[in-house]
Order: sequence, then C-alpha cells, then structure tokens
Amino acid sequence: MRRLRVKLIPFVVVFFFTGCAVQTTETSASQTHSSHQTASQQTLYQDLGGNAGVSAIVDGLLARIATDPRIVHHFQETDIALFRERAIEHFCLVADGGCVYHGESMQHSHRGLNITQADFDALVGHLIESMREQHIPLSTRNAFLKRLAPMYTDITYQ
Repeated sequence: MRRLRVKLIPFVVVFFFTGCAVQTTETSASQTHSSHQTASQQTLYQDLGGNAGVSAIVDGLLARIATDPRIVHHFQETDIALFRERAIEHFCLVADGGCVYHGESMQHSHRGLNITQADFDALVGHLIESMREQHIPLSTRNAFLKRLAPMYTDITYQ
C-alpha cells in the first residue's frame, strides 16, 4: 500500500497547485504536452467524463481540501472560484481536452509557498478519492496522474 501511495504522489501534486488562481498567460509544462489521437480513439479527457466529469473531480477535490487542516492554509489567500476555473482548464489541457490554460506556470505560482512532501501527499490522496467518487476507472486515474507527475518538482519545496 505504501509503495502504491509513493508512486501516485508525484501525479497529484500538480492539481494541488494549479496556478493558485493568478491569471496570466505563461506557458506551463503541461501546455507543451500533445497527444496524437485517431478519430476512433477516445481522449483521456473524455475518459474522465469531459467537462462535467472534470468539473465534478475538481469540486470533490476542493471540498476535501476545505476540510483538511493539513493543507487548507495554503489556500487562505486564494480566490477559490478562480482557482476552480483554472484547475478545470489545466486538467482539461493535460487530458487532451483541447482547453486553453490561462494560469501561471506551476513553478511561478508555487514559488515561496513551501509546499512539503506531506502537503503533496495529502492533496494526491484527495484527488484520487475525488476520482474514485466519480467512478473513474483505475487505469484512467493512473493515466491522468502520470501526466501530472512531471510537475511535481515545480510545485514542492525541496
């Protein structure tokens, strides 16, 4: 169980810090991701439930963050409505949904926040639970988390 958690941790950190609700047009690491889909293939975005599914995942994540004393303090100065909007855009982009992300880069938006491994672990757990709550299959959850993982070092304080 611990081994699985350690493998999943880097994947979720990205969401925790999806721009922290500052609006710019900087290029994020995820914006450079592109996928070649054939007409018969369904995108990861579609597998996550499209806009409705991604929105529900983000809403579930935000509800969990709001009640978690370990990490809620990171969001005290955050415009939650804007953060929600940016998180949905970011998840859509990462999952090949064709969205444009209007937030800051992960590195810029998380600079100085001193986000720890424990903070990251907590958020990853909440994202996983939110996806489970939406009945997202394990393979889809893992595919999504894999795409988020490269942003780990831009988000955490090392």
